[in-house]
Amino acid sequence: MNTQILFDDGHHRWLAMVRDPDRPESVIDTNEYLIVSEDEALLLDPGGTEIFPAVLREISRHIRIEQIRAFFASHQDPDIFSSLPLWLGLRPDAKIYIPWMWRGFLAHYGYDYVSNFVDVPDEGGTLRIGTRGREVQIVPAHFCHSPGNFSLYDPSAKILFSGDIGAALLPEDKQGLFVKDFDQHVTYMRGFHVRWMPSNDAKNAWIRRVRKLDIDFLCPQHGAIFKGADVGRFLDWFEQLEVGQHKALAQN
Repeated sequence: MNTQILFDDGHHRWLAMVRDPDRPESVIDTNEYLIVSEDEALLLDPGGTEIFPAVLREISRHIRIEQIRAFFASHQDPDIFSSLPLWLGLRPDAKIYIPWMWRGFLAHYGYDYVSNFVDVPDEGGTLRIGTRGREVQIVPAHFCHSPGNFSLYDPSAKILFSGDIGAALLPEDKQGLFVKDFDQHVTYMRGFHVRWMPSNDAKNAWIRRVRKLDIDFLCPQHGAIFKGADVGRFLDWFEQLEVGQHKALAQN
């Protein structure tokens, strides 16, 4: 996997682990993000069972596994956290922050660890990491695409983890970490968003929330990362995109 540091102020950093060339062809490519604050780490959407060895190997190059104090699961899909029993086998005391409505579904991935679940209410909330108590915000993203779904914003790093919002299905020859040509990139994400985002009202509610945030990097779970002016370009594009309608799907 390709790991790059998105932010580092000497005490708090973000690592992006992307583009695993050794993953099975039948497995969709995913991005994993690790927040390390002092001696603690938070792993976002840790991924599926099939890529667990690669993610574990990559994380072990940067921190001790014992530093992982918590996991964040944006929603219930298997590419989000079907690796749950493998991670909790290594970190049995770690907390798992999940949308409250998916508790019983995520338990199918590892029912022995339901006591580790921390239910996040619909309105979101905050969590703290590290000895300095850096706060990150859990931002509602319901119906984008899951009925119980969250993004995560770090005001210290000015990074928004957007989950499946902003996802792109990139061809093999597009392996860069960041979006380079926004207009071309639209061709890789339009079909996904039209098909998987069911509600214009829901997506626009999410857009209104995140426009209030100061964002340098918008980091999806699939595809390239938006940075700088491309963050605003994505929000503008997503806002005008018609989703959840048969006519929009037919145009794809």
